Amino acid sequence: MLRWGILSTAKIAREQVIPAHLKANGCCVNAIASRDQSRAQVVADQFQIPHVLPDYPSLLASDVIDAVYIPLPTSQHVEWATLAAEAGKHVLVEKPLALNSDAIQAVVDSAKANNVLVAEAFMVHYHPQWHQVRDWLEQGEIGRLRHIQGSFSYYNRDPENMRNRPDLGGGAIPDIGVYPTVTARFATGKEPLKARADIEFDADFGTDVYANVQYAFDDFDMSFLLSTSMASHQFMRFHGEEGYILVEAPFNAELYGDVRISLWNANHKEEKTMRYGGINQYQLQAEAFARAVATGDASAVFSLQNSIANQKALDAIYASDKSGTWATV
Repeated sequence: MLRWGILSTAKIAREQVIPAHLKANGCCVNAIASRDQSRAQVVADQFQIPHVLPDYPSLLASDVIDAVYIPLPTSQHVEWATLAAEAGKHVLVEKPLALNSDAIQAVVDSAKANNVLVAEAFMVHYHPQWHQVRDWLEQGEIGRLRHIQGSFSYYNRDPENMRNRPDLGGGAIPDIGVYPTVTARFATGKEPLKARADIEFDADFGTDVYANVQYAFDDFDMSFLLSTSMASHQFMRFHGEEGYILVEAPFNAELYGDVRISLWNANHKEEKTMRYGGINQYQLQAEAFARAVATGDASAVFSLQNSIANQKALDAIYASDKSGTWATV
C-alpha cells in the first residue's frame, strides 16, 4: 500500500485527486499539509485523512508517507518536487512540471540521486480512449495522417486565480496548452519539429489568455487554439486521407458529457464508436504510479524525459510569438 501525503489543499486535490487516490488499488491517503493548518484539518475531516501536518517541510519529513502529490501553483513545482525527492519521497507533481524545459533537469537529477520515482501528473496519459486512438492510428484506420486539430478553452476572469497570475506561472499555454501537445505526441508517437504561434496577453493580468498555435511534424501538421477567456470547449480531431478520428472529451473526460471517440471514413460515415463512461483517469494514474513503485517498473508512468520533450514544444510556442516566425522545438 503506497501511503500518500498531499502537499496543499488545492481545488484539484480536493475535487479530483484525493477522491481518486482513495478509490485506487494499492493507495491510501495518509497525511495532508497546508500553509493554513486549519484548512488542512477541514480537508482531512472531509476525507478521513488520519494525519494533519503543520507545514510542507513537516510533511516531507514525515515517516507516515511514502509519496507526495504536489498541486501547488506552477511556479513552485520544481522547487517542491526537488525537495520532496531529496526527502526520499516518491513524487507526483501537477502539470506543467516547469515553466521551461531547462528547469526540469534539477528534478531529474534529484530523482536519480535519491532513487525515487518522480512523474508529472498527466492523467490523460492513462485514459484508455487515448490508447485506442493510438491503436487506430498505428493500424492505419484513417490512412495517412495529414492534420490534427484541437481546441481547449474556458472562461476565468478572476484576478486572484493562479491561472491569471504570472508570478504563479499562470496563463493558457502552461495551464492547458500542455494537453493538445501531449495527447498528439502520445497518439502519434512523433515529436513536433517546429512551432508557430500568435499569443494575446491580457492587459490587466499579464498572462497569455489566447493562443493560436501550429506545430509542424515530419509528415503531418497540427493546429489548435487555447483560451482562458472563452466559452468552455475542448476537442481533438485527427484527419487522415481515408477518414478521421474525433475525440469529444479529450482532456477533462468526465466533465464534457459522453466520453467517446469515433472513427469516420472518407465518406463521412461513422464506422466505429467507443464509449468510456465511469472511467476515472486520476484513479488510473494513481494505480499506475503505485504499481511502478512496488515493482520498480516505471515504463507505464509518464517519464521525466517525456516531460522535457513536452515542455520543449511549449517553449517553442513562446519563442515563436516573440520572433514572429517559426521556432524550432
